[in-house]
Amino acid sequence: MSNHPAIRNILSIAGSDPSGGAGIQADLKAFSARGCYGMAVITALTAQNTQGVSAVQAVDPGFVAEQIRMISADIRVDAVKIGMIANAEIARAVAEALRPYRGLPIVLDPVMIAKGGASLLDPEAVDVLRRDLLPLATVLTPNLPEAAALLGVTEATDRGEMEAQAVELVAHGPLAVLVKGGHLPGPQSPDVLVSDHEVTWFEGLRVKTANTHGTGCSLSSALAAELAKGRSPREAVEKAKAWLADAVAMSDRLTVGEGHGPVHHFHGLWQG
Repeated sequence: MSNHPAIRNILSIAGSDPSGGAGIQADLKAFSARGCYGMAVITALTAQNTQGVSAVQAVDPGFVAEQIRMISADIRVDAVKIGMIANAEIARAVAEALRPYRGLPIVLDPVMIAKGGASLLDPEAVDVLRRDLLPLATVLTPNLPEAAALLGVTEATDRGEMEAQAVELVAHGPLAVLVKGGHLPGPQSPDVLVSDHEVTWFEGLRVKTANTHGTGCSLSSALAAELAKGRSPREAVEKAKAWLADAVAMSDRLTVGEGHGPVHHFHGLWQG
């Protein structure tokens, strides 16, 4: 037996992005960048690039469940990240299949709308997400439009509304909710983390770059990796946000596409 501490195994349940910047591909890069071993259950295939999504092909819900079953039958899983789930049937299948993982850190990133505006979640699935998946989450990570959609309210336009919506989402069952303020106007991009006993604000200056493809996927995956290492939600968010800020700041080292380019997941590892 090795004396080295075990490298954490993190499972992503999400959609595929063939351009490599978001979805499963971004999740695996983020897990690796944070020193963890990544695994992936694919819920949907997308046809997309840095300029938008042209088509989505959902995977059969039974096959999604079977992917999860095969992993749980053989491999230790230390944390789970859930991203794009596409429809209500897949959401139900994922909730049922995750029963063996109760008690593990689960990060739920409720991917609903692509940067280009295409809907990635069928409306009926929002109800299933709210009822069946939110109570499983250690941390829920919606942006402002997603938080509003989950609650059936208008999008927050200031910090007070952000915090109030985060508090309301905690009442739906997650241990903690990180509402991301990237859609707020102005130079600041604050996020708020709310649990049933604590409110923490994370300040951030908006980086002037078009290379923001996959930021939500990458943040939630880095967060899952840090939770798997035993960090508290607040500590995990601090670590994940610091890493992502550098990944965005150094994204111009990459030349990928003509639209919203990806972040540089491996900015700390690649030289030259």
